[in-house]
Amino acid sequence: MLPAGRTFYKMSGSGNDFVVVDATKEPADHLTVPATVQAICARATGIGADGLVLLEPSRVADYRMTYFNSDGSRGDLCGNASLCSARLASELGLLRAREFRVETDAGILGARLLEESPEVDLPPVSDVRTILPLRLEHGERWIGFALAGVPHLVVRVDDVSTVDVVGRGRPLRNDISLEAGANVNFVSADASGGWRIRTYERGVEGETLACGTGSVSTAILLAESGEASYRVALTTRSGRILKVRLRRIADGWQASLAGEARIVFAGRFGEL
Repeated sequence: MLPAGRTFYKMSGSGNDFVVVDATKEPADHLTVPATVQAICARATGIGADGLVLLEPSRVADYRMTYFNSDGSRGDLCGNASLCSARLASELGLLRAREFRVETDAGILGARLLEESPEVDLPPVSDVRTILPLRLEHGERWIGFALAGVPHLVVRVDDVSTVDVVGRGRPLRNDISLEAGANVNFVSADASGGWRIRTYERGVEGETLACGTGSVSTAILLAESGEASYRVALTTRSGRILKVRLRRIADGWQASLAGEARIVFAGRFGEL
């Protein structure tokens, strides 16, 4: 059954774009079929998006966010999708307070509405590795790994603008040393003392304009290397900034992510 006539929202989280559907009252069973997700997210023949986001009822939180990559695969977590879900949940009146909780496949996230943007607390990150069996290429200083809801490689480079994100990112994403593959983030310092980041995202299988969990993973590994403090601002490929707050905990890191969550337009599904 195709979702013809059903309302959707096109949203952007720093250029990471999503089709978001309110499924808190009407079930979304047919929307979860991989072929339907692919048709919705197709850039030339569908609406076009990096992923599909469902807002659903939850017995343990204010609402549930379920995320699907554009290839139809289900993702445990997406940072920018979490921010967008929070903004839309607020607009739809699903929240009772400015502080709330979001159920995801990666666990329950604390979240809040700040004056400028939403902020979400990601699950604690304990799997952080700074020594990996991966060969550095010219212009690369180190490669690290962090499991921030989903697996990420972080490659510290001299100049992120010169990186072949797809050419270098795709083989790293599929490296045999990674049990389930990984997203690949490239990061370099900018002239103002901040950081610039670009991401090859699995499930999309290409470069995206921003990645929330990738920014969190990158901030953690920059802190681990001693190159950044516990507050890190990363300029994404879209030019928008994602902000990460870090706190050391007993077995790793607690991270909070803040950034843009913009409703671009609302529409109704037609012929997919």
